[in-house]
Amino acid sequence: MDTAQPLRFPHAEAPAPGAATEIAPGVLWLRLPLPMALDHVNVFALDDGDSWTVIDTGLGNARTRDIWESVMAHGPLAGRPVTRLIVTHHHPDHVGLAGWFVARGAELWMPRTPWLMTRMLVLDEQAVLPPESRAFYARTGMDPTLRARREAERPFNFADCVDPLPLGYVRLVEGQVIRMGGRDWDVRMGDGHAPEHATFWSRDDGLVIGGDQILPGISPNIGVYPTEPEADPVSDWLAACARLAPHAREDQLVLGGHKLPFLGLPVRMQQLIDNHHGALARLTAHLATPRKAVDCFAPLFKREIGENVFGLALAETVAHLNHLHQAGRARRWLAEDDAWRWQAL
Repeated sequence: MDTAQPLRFPHAEAPAPGAATEIAPGVLWLRLPLPMALDHVNVFALDDGDSWTVIDTGLGNARTRDIWESVMAHGPLAGRPVTRLIVTHHHPDHVGLAGWFVARGAELWMPRTPWLMTRMLVLDEQAVLPPESRAFYARTGMDPTLRARREAERPFNFADCVDPLPLGYVRLVEGQVIRMGGRDWDVRMGDGHAPEHATFWSRDDGLVIGGDQILPGISPNIGVYPTEPEADPVSDWLAACARLAPHAREDQLVLGGHKLPFLGLPVRMQQLIDNHHGALARLTAHLATPRKAVDCFAPLFKREIGENVFGLALAETVAHLNHLHQAGRARRWLAEDDAWRWQAL
């Protein structure tokens, strides 16, 4: 969902694939392409002297591997090895090449929940849409023609774009202090967009590595999926924002997983909270009349939802409906067409 952004952007343009921008002494910003509506992911390399720490990887595909090969061999990393890889969360555009980096000698650091979820999802390869997913889509009221097409297609699998993770890793935990790029960083965990999402707050200057937990201009997707259809990630998101907001300062430069680095973190943290309260208020008004989930895109997104982002929009819609239901602000019942109807209380 789009939000107003009275923020400041010190860097007007992102580095081209294979190039890097020095954000601060010893901190490089790189951008990798993604084959989707959000067409890029930001990753960072921190200078540890005779080696590098890399944060996040891009997708596990040939194009991304080729870019990293160039970056590492004769590009911005200047031939020095990557000895530590840090993964902020388990989504494919952030963890996709973790196994590849480890095979090349990097030690993997990430929180336990993302490590477990990545290991599980890579192994859980599905040739056809499983019954749980079919039931989930039916409950949302998805158009039968679209549902039939999705059921006939091979579903997305993590293994399509995420390399297998190694058995061992170093666990990141809340409150930990780690050293990288000549700085000490506090590890603080987010939630909602992804469980146990690691963020890093420099003690030595105003840098914050926010992953997808803290983005400018867009609110990270907060979705419910067939794996946990009754989840309430909106509550997790709001609680995480409330935990992180007291650490925000005006002088901090936030390095997010997408879009441009920005200043203005105190305002942005409040926006990220207010954005979802506003969406919930609009959705509540929309539910004065009983609705199916697929009928609730307009109040949440305020724009047409194309097929290329339909799945993400549906997941976020169910997340907000679940939140209202579990907070006692809406009721739901299963109609004769096997889809939930939702109505505000």
